[in-house]
Amino acid sequence: MRLGILGGGQLGRMLALAGYPLGLSFRFLDPSPEACAGQVGELVAGDFLDEETLRRFAEGLELVTYEFENVPVEAARFLEARLPVLPPPKALEVAQDRLAEKTFMQSLGIPTPPFRRVDSLRELREGLEALGFPALLKTRRGGYDGKGQALLTSWEEAERAFHALGGGGLILEGYVPFQRELSILGVRSRTGEVAFYPLVENRHQGGILRLSLAPAPGVFPTLRQKAEIYARKAMEALGYVGVLALELFQVGEELLFNEMAPRVHNSGHWTLEGAETSQFENHLRALLGLPLGSTLPRGHSAMANLIGVKPDFAQVLALPGTHLHWYGKEVRPGRKVGHITLRRDTWEDLARDLPHLLTLAQAPEPV
Repeated sequence: MRLGILGGGQLGRMLALAGYPLGLSFRFLDPSPEACAGQVGELVAGDFLDEETLRRFAEGLELVTYEFENVPVEAARFLEARLPVLPPPKALEVAQDRLAEKTFMQSLGIPTPPFRRVDSLRELREGLEALGFPALLKTRRGGYDGKGQALLTSWEEAERAFHALGGGGLILEGYVPFQRELSILGVRSRTGEVAFYPLVENRHQGGILRLSLAPAPGVFPTLRQKAEIYARKAMEALGYVGVLALELFQVGEELLFNEMAPRVHNSGHWTLEGAETSQFENHLRALLGLPLGSTLPRGHSAMANLIGVKPDFAQVLALPGTHLHWYGKEVRPGRKVGHITLRRDTWEDLARDLPHLLTLAQAPEPV
């Protein structure tokens, strides 16, 4: 059985590697002929909105999924008229617009930070009068890893940021003094079966995810239950199939929704070695209607992203319990080129070795 994946990055690469033991084969569509997923499967290089390219891509496929949420919805709709596209394109529509995303979550009774639409300086001023400083001004579309947003502490900063971010099509969000960011990964099958991975603590640097800890330490059952309720509501409302990630702010015993990703997610990479079934395998199981695998953790894991650096592979692998994933991408500043997972049986053992892991992840080797 051949599956199509829209996008040819590392998430698509890892989906394919998880799918080969299930007897699957893969074809990727990506604008870049150098996309790293092309190293592990057939790659069609072309524009997502070119209909002839889409027809060529779809030929002989059983179904299509995607590995990033900025695939044009028009491309997903075009393919949906010819074969199943999962998760449904509706999830793409919601996730691609931060205003629609937060409005959707609020309609489900899921709390979010306060927000306002901003299409003019007048709306920005009115929003700041309502929400106060500090506040975050973001593009409604695009932007990731800290891009497309600005922290506002004065009206002068706000006016500059408004023009720098395009002068419209923005969302203003009230600043939330949260204790930490958590994420929940849920997976829903075509059969309606649902499973959840444990809550994960995410730590960022420069707007980019640097470290995930799984399961998140110090999580009470009530907090986990809230996150699962939120994810279940979103999946059911969207008729969702596959892995869905919700990024959440912890404020005391409350969780506020920040963003969703209708795909496998960076904060779930630890599942490759740290869970009974990886997020990648469970995503594929869900698409095919196969029974979902166990999401129970195997002890405690930390996942460190490799951002614009190539570590000494021998030094990384010399630390017991480490697993190195190199994506086969050219090293560039700010680019995710791999990750390291460290697994331990207890949280205390993992916490003891975290400094070593972070040193390995940040120490570059000349390339």
